[in-house]
Amino acid sequence: MLEVKHLKTLEALAKQGSLVKAAEALNMTQSALSHQIKLLEQQLEVELFKRKTIPLEFSAAGKLLLHSAQSILPQLQQLERQLLALRQGETGRLWIGVDCHTCFEWLLPLLRPYQEQWPSVDLDIVPSFKAQPLQKLQQQQLDLVVTSDPEALEGVEFTALFSYELVAVLPPTSPLLNQPFLQPADFADQTLLVYPVPHSKLDVFKRFLQPAGQTPQAIGYSELTIMMLQRVEAGRGVCVLPKWLLQNQVDFQHLAWRSLGEEGLWSKLYAATLQTHTQQPYLQDFIQRVANGMRL
Repeated sequence: MLEVKHLKTLEALAKQGSLVKAAEALNMTQSALSHQIKLLEQQLEVELFKRKTIPLEFSAAGKLLLHSAQSILPQLQQLERQLLALRQGETGRLWIGVDCHTCFEWLLPLLRPYQEQWPSVDLDIVPSFKAQPLQKLQQQQLDLVVTSDPEALEGVEFTALFSYELVAVLPPTSPLLNQPFLQPADFADQTLLVYPVPHSKLDVFKRFLQPAGQTPQAIGYSELTIMMLQRVEAGRGVCVLPKWLLQNQVDFQHLAWRSLGEEGLWSKLYAATLQTHTQQPYLQDFIQRVANGMRL
């Protein structure tokens, strides 16, 4: 019966060009290798190569088996690596749910080095602005959710990623530039530009304006951060963004910003995972990469 060791023998013979060198490469004696080949030829009732040729000259049957070996062995090696990775927790699925627009700004640059480290992990990002990502996590449709709204959910664990300050970005001629920080009442005569998501998901509303009973004069919406900043630059409103995001927008670093309240308005992002999956090495590594890469 043809075995994997026979395929490895043919591959070694082709690479080394002689029985002596092939035996050395396979950590066998020349007599043991010759005996193995002789038994294989008897089983198959064919000659695999011509003796006393340098380099070895394979017969038609030998060439057929060699071609198969060169195709099959790499597949077997890949399978072995995948099985080993699975046993060691290096293989799996990481489908990430994101329910904040600004998350993409820091998340995407982390993906390439992560995928290079974990090539056997099936990685994808699923925008969840209008969905219920935590519910999808519980249903195992997602494996990790980036959120700023942790909830007490059965079977779900929240790991703190990083904290960041939200600041008001102001037009170049705004009179609010004369103030060291802004109060909720300062928005009463302003157009506030926000992402098109429920106000209950925006900290500027739920933690700054609404507790003070204040509302902006008008609200404008924009899907793209860059368009929001262009509208601020043109004097068409103010927006509230993470300070780190504004600092990374090279074309808009000339825009001034002010903290919200004397202590500033701070928020925190969390990684939500199923408690049964949190300790997977590839999940832990992703969480640590985010936490270490975004110390703000």
